Amino acid sequence: MVEIKTDTALEAMREAGRVVAHALAAARAAASVGARLRELDEAARTVLTEAGARSPFLGYRPAFAPIPFPAVICASVNDAVVHGIPGDYRLRDGDLVSIDCGAELDGWTGDAAISFTVGTPRPADLELIAATRQALDAGIAAATVGNRIGDIAHAISTVARRAACGMPADFGGHGIGRRMHEDPHVPNHGRPGRGFPLRHGLALAIEPMLMAGGRNEYRTDPDGWTLRTIDGSRAAHIEHTIAVTEDGPRILTLP
Repeated sequence: MVEIKTDTALEAMREAGRVVAHALAAARAAASVGARLRELDEAARTVLTEAGARSPFLGYRPAFAPIPFPAVICASVNDAVVHGIPGDYRLRDGDLVSIDCGAELDGWTGDAAISFTVGTPRPADLELIAATRQALDAGIAAATVGNRIGDIAHAISTVARRAACGMPADFGGHGIGRRMHEDPHVPNHGRPGRGFPLRHGLALAIEPMLMAGGRNEYRTDPDGWTLRTIDGSRAAHIEHTIAVTEDGPRILTLP
């Protein structure tokens, strides 16, 4: 069932989103050459704790997962697309890193992701990150009253195709509110004019995941969580929680 949020609920989600933004900023600040991925998780965890927020990632176990997720961030490096578990891997010069984080505050949830490079960037990685950001911007711009979920999906896929990038077909965005994952599903591939109609008060997490090799296939690591490109090409993932409003889309996960 799709829940339409009141303006009061959206304001509460904005506060949760602010915590997410600060946690992502802390994780990124910790991401220097030589830093372990678990140190990025610790930085984000400190922000959540100090804000009095709970992590919706920690302990989360969907049907596909063999174990509950053991961290407050997903940390995906280079050919990892999403859901990377932050462990003892030390960041290297030129790594492409995607960090996904959520926060639950006073019963409401925010969810966002960033992608960035560590040390000396590869030009191709910067282009991939830019294309992913453009896909997210296009998806957000399509999140207007009167449009449909398919319009968001079509906007995202148009940018991805123009950049000759693939996207994992089974994964996309989602409704969000009292829980991290709510209806409706927000695919990154779709036809305009199709799907759930967008109304004032609908809250969505929009999250394009672009794979530089151009293929949509992916593989899953033995940990049961980490998704990787099938061809070893690099991936980027950028996400915001937004609200559909009569005044246009409102991003809830800004600082």
